[in-house]
Amino acid sequence: MARVHLELGTAARAGDPWLQATDELAAAVHTLAHFAPRDGAQAQFRERMLALIARHPRDAHRRTTLEGHLTASALIVDSTLTCALLTHHRKLDRWLQMGGHCDGDANLAGVALRECIEESGIADLAVLPTPFDLDIHPIPARPGEPEHLHYDTRFVVVAPAGAQFVVSDESHALAWVRPDELERYAVDDSVRRLFELVLGS
Repeated sequence: MARVHLELGTAARAGDPWLQATDELAAAVHTLAHFAPRDGAQAQFRERMLALIARHPRDAHRRTTLEGHLTASALIVDSTLTCALLTHHRKLDRWLQMGGHCDGDANLAGVALRECIEESGIADLAVLPTPFDLDIHPIPARPGEPEHLHYDTRFVVVAPAGAQFVVSDESHALAWVRPDELERYAVDDSVRRLFELVLGS
């Protein structure tokens, strides 16, 4: 699998006007329409995401859309591009990249950065504006919430040198993980794919 080219000079930080929250799903459509799928599976994910927005033009980015809804996540990489920060997710009990619900914000890159800051405690993160991966996956049912799909758009977020994380209530733990350490964390194929694309594992 070819490693993605990271244009670090384009990264934006919290407060950048380009990351301003918007309720208009046209912003999500724009992001997805300009995503260049690397294979047929990614092209299919993109078409399914655009179809979700077409079916739910006012609330595809809200968790109240019970069939499924848009989410955004990111692989946080260190400044040397040698490892990534993973979370041992409290609810799902799995090691994952950071991210979460849009909750009405259709600026997918902004959502990914916001979630990364909240979950890592690292304030000075920067997000690359172009997503590098898409994924649609089921979320198990919980009390008051049926099983549903997350239509996830994935970005790269870069941490500053010497960044120190803080574990939030959403996580059991956080860890900087090198590609050669993935077996120790029993990550799923989706997370492994992110490492391969970004860090070339």
